[in-house]
Amino acid sequence: MNIFNYITIVSMVIMTFLILIQVRGASLGAGLGGGGEVNTVRRGTDKTIHQLTIIMAFVFAASLILGITV
Repeated sequence: MNIFNYITIVSMVIMTFLILIQVRGASLGAGLGGGGEVNTVRRGTDKTIHQLTIIMAFVFAASLILGITV
């Protein structure tokens, strides 16, 4: 196994975790049992988690492409 395989596995696990802790149409508190309001703008922790998920998706895709070509 080369380094791209390890990067792919780690990024996949992290991205899966980040996706699972997101709650569509609600803030992070609603996923933990509170809140009934709907926010259309991501703020604070929700925004950070969303941005990290996008970054991990790019890392995952890049490691797959580079792993295939090398």
